[in-house]
Amino acid sequence: MKRKINLLPFAIITAFVFLLNWYVLSGIQTLTLSSWLSPVFWGFIIFITVALAYSIQRMRDNGMDIFFKITTHTFLVLLASELVFIIVLFLGDGYRLITGGARNVYWVEFGLLLFGITVLIFLYGIIKGKYAYRVIKHTLYFEDLPENFDGFRITQISDVHAGSFKNARAVQKGIDLIKAQNSDLFVFTGDLVNNKAEEILPWMGHFSQVKAPYGQFSILGNHDYGDYVKWENDSVKQANLQDLKRHHGEMGYRLLLDEHVELEKDGQKIILAGVENWGIGFGERGDLKKALQGVDPQSFKVLLSHDPTHWDAEVKKWPSKIHLTLSGHTHGMQFGMEAFGIKWSPVKYRYAHWAGIASENGRYLNINRGFGFLGFSGRVGIWPEITVIELKKAR
Repeated sequence: MKRKINLLPFAIITAFVFLLNWYVLSGIQTLTLSSWLSPVFWGFIIFITVALAYSIQRMRDNGMDIFFKITTHTFLVLLASELVFIIVLFLGDGYRLITGGARNVYWVEFGLLLFGITVLIFLYGIIKGKYAYRVIKHTLYFEDLPENFDGFRITQISDVHAGSFKNARAVQKGIDLIKAQNSDLFVFTGDLVNNKAEEILPWMGHFSQVKAPYGQFSILGNHDYGDYVKWENDSVKQANLQDLKRHHGEMGYRLLLDEHVELEKDGQKIILAGVENWGIGFGERGDLKKALQGVDPQSFKVLLSHDPTHWDAEVKKWPSKIHLTLSGHTHGMQFGMEAFGIKWSPVKYRYAHWAGIASENGRYLNINRGFGFLGFSGRVGIWPEITVIELKKAR
């Protein structure tokens, strides 16, 4: 029996694209009434829309190949730039309705100027922004932190997505920044690859450079299980996962699979636990109870869990206090604004807390914005992140 396709979402999107571009064209026609403008404009819009639909349809078989990247990036940059143009045009038309008269060409010209600037900003994000690594530091205070761990520093990265990398020199700059932090502990919180274990092979020499006195630890993310591509059979898929787990070890990372380790410093201990991916809508594989089996409820605990929805749904309400959870997953959608007191990204409509520190009842969560990139081969306003967290004893 053939699966019935719901055409309503497609119809809604098509109508939205048509209305948006009709309004854009009406603005451009304020400047010229050339007979070729309309057919060329609509020809291009129809072409890029059909190409986008086709690239999405073939993605499961071909992955995010060059055709997919060209079509999706062109559509995204065009859409974002058109929205900026429309905002200016709408403001100008609103002013025209109040004052009367014809549409003012200066509003249109200003809108087109911002359209061009937006295109340039996105091009920067695609060429440079995706490798514009930032070190973000947090100091967190805990009354029950063991005295000997006062000042203990953790470096965290997340969401490497090695299959997206192309520039070895730029990646090495990020690795050098990680090494320069000289933290006591290094942790990686999942999504080493996009889909296949082989994606990390060209980059293992880079990430194996990272060393810390108390070790390098890692967990799996939703992309690491290979759920988003077709496999010849389940055995091949499982073999891919086993290869990926082995690569963690070959890079010198201790992969935590629903388990914990004790970190000891001068006779005192803290617990570092890691779970398999647990995320609402992305597979609830992780077993927190198993990861903390045998742990003294009073112990100071740091948990690695890739998806921050785990913290909201389970971790922050766990019977024994989990002091700090380190996550990633959201990427901050790789697009947004964090400046002048503004913190905004479209991802906020999916995740209430999507980057940085959150706390509740003395339990903290940090969401790393990601080291790599996926889907959109760039970053605009939400830069790749290396997090350094210092644990301090509250006095």
